[in-house]
Amino acid sequence: MDLKLKEKRVLVEGSSSGLGFAIAKAFANEGARVAICSRNEQKIQEASRQIPSSIPFVTDLDEPGAPPRLVGEVVNRMGGIDILVVNTGGPSKGSFLEILSSDWQKGFERLYLSAIESIRAVLPFMIEQKWGRILLSTSTAAKEPIKDLTISNSLRSGLLGLMKTISNEVASHGITINALMPGYTKTERLAELNVSEAEIIRQIPANRLGLPEEYAALALFLASEQAAYITGQTIACDGGLIKGF
Repeated sequence: MDLKLKEKRVLVEGSSSGLGFAIAKAFANEGARVAICSRNEQKIQEASRQIPSSIPFVTDLDEPGAPPRLVGEVVNRMGGIDILVVNTGGPSKGSFLEILSSDWQKGFERLYLSAIESIRAVLPFMIEQKWGRILLSTSTAAKEPIKDLTISNSLRSGLLGLMKTISNEVASHGITINALMPGYTKTERLAELNVSEAEIIRQIPANRLGLPEEYAALALFLASEQAAYITGQTIACDGGLIKGF
């Protein structure tokens, strides 16, 4: 199937490793022009060497004003942005009583405010060209809380409300926005959480961890021409992990 992504201008945030890297590489393999970013220059340069024709940018999206600056730099370099993938690192772990107010503030800036600023910066370009795709990479925690991921559980579910609100406002401009929820996937983030793979796999009906490439395939489809009538949706790639509807 031709997803008609060739020459599309794509910005994938947080793309030096993990799911962001897999998504960026998948777009590049489809012939898209891909901008990738990370706060770590060495890591993003190494990622760029592995992603065909990618353009690396060094930026810390946690810093105030960084997302719109990044969008501006990408637009200047590529002439515009057709597809935005919002992808940020997870906030710190902890139960509700363990988390400090400063942790909540950092989590809000990383997960929520950076998404708002990124989307607000790209929408004028997409509206002008009457076409655009925005993908929010979230987590199954947005629908089913995960133990000790209190900040993530709280803010990621709020992002779904933001996504749905924006989708209704921009659909008439040929712009779609959807949220993707990865389940337990074989990435560095899983190692950071310091959990037992065997214990996790027992919870998954598919009886295995997901692969980053499988998640990337979902992102490609939702960004494609064929998915133009899909917007305002939250779609899981989790091997059946989520128990609810």
